[in-house]
Amino acid sequence: MPGSGRTYYVAGAGIAGLTLALALAKFGATVVVLERNPTISEFGAGLQISPNARKILNDLGLDDALATCSLEPTGIDIYPWRRPAPLVTLELGAVMRQRFGAPYAVMHRADLADALYKACRRFANIDILFGVRGWDVVSHARGITVSIDEANGQSRTGRGHGFIGADGVHSRTRTEILGGPPAQYRQRVAWRALVPFDSVVGQIALDRVSVLFAPGHHMVCYPLPHRRQVNLALFARVPKNQTEFGRDPLLPGTLRRSPRFDILLTAAGDRWSAWPLSTVEAKSWHTGNIGLVGDAAHAMVPFQAQGAAMGIEDAATLAPLLIAEPTAEAAFEKYEQARQRRVELVARTSATNGRIFHMPWPLSIARNAVIALQGSRGHLRRLAWLYAHEIRPVSLPGSAASGAD
Repeated sequence: MPGSGRTYYVAGAGIAGLTLALALAKFGATVVVLERNPTISEFGAGLQISPNARKILNDLGLDDALATCSLEPTGIDIYPWRRPAPLVTLELGAVMRQRFGAPYAVMHRADLADALYKACRRFANIDILFGVRGWDVVSHARGITVSIDEANGQSRTGRGHGFIGADGVHSRTRTEILGGPPAQYRQRVAWRALVPFDSVVGQIALDRVSVLFAPGHHMVCYPLPHRRQVNLALFARVPKNQTEFGRDPLLPGTLRRSPRFDILLTAAGDRWSAWPLSTVEAKSWHTGNIGLVGDAAHAMVPFQAQGAAMGIEDAATLAPLLIAEPTAEAAFEKYEQARQRRVELVARTSATNGRIFHMPWPLSIARNAVIALQGSRGHLRRLAWLYAHEIRPVSLPGSAASGAD
């Protein structure tokens, strides 16, 4: 195999880290994943996997596993504030497969993490170390040297070709090892809750995603039939970052209530968990043979539902470069060149969506008119650049071409 003899260390067994480990292992590289939690643990709830990411996961052999624990929604119902029926239903379902070559699906984050973990376990050349207490890494001319404090209190030292930080928005790899910027709170909080199907019957369709606009906030609802639950994600502006936000969402005052919003809030009860939204704007994603993927490199607000997808694309781009290039540093340089412009565009699109979703009256009147004018398939044209994205092949030594962005 072309990657035989190369060893890579990955910090973080989240979605980006496990996708990268799986992709590298398929090329024959040895991968050691360092995870501080005692088990695979993906916090959060609902997750949208658009065709650009699903094509990559399918190529890694996960299509059947994901199909059993996800839903292909038939559309996205758009509800402006207090509107009793959807303004429009953005078509998904079969048209996404036809236009972009893969389904658009919603699922629980933990189910995707579990599918990736089970796929990784089938490779003898992937070693996942859980409960890691700490680690340090040094880049040098021959690669990297890693010092690891393991869960049992013992320490080990290893050498590798490169080190990749997939350790999330508050990445230690980025801030302490590479001296990069801290994450910045963006004055938005996501409150998330899982509720039973029965509690929302008659309020939202259980075969579609629902997006409810409101002045200064909005809610996204993902059906999760595999779990007989619906994920509610409520996003609101909270200018001051706090240590604790409490169980009750902090929503701006409105003159008139929305019956649908109130019923969904009541269905969640005290199940809400608060997630402050932070972004990362790192000018460089690597130094020497140490690099970053996913949120560690470029966390963005979630209003285009592309955070996980960008990490998956990162992994598919970087893995073949780490095999084909003579050094990890050279691979990271090409990876940055290939990825940064696209990620910046997705991040800007997400930020713009947040402003559009939260428009107050009377600006919301113009917003609603534009959405209605675009119709049920307008998003297919507007977002074709995002969903139709393909990973371009790169020639690997001793093997057929595989993917790189």
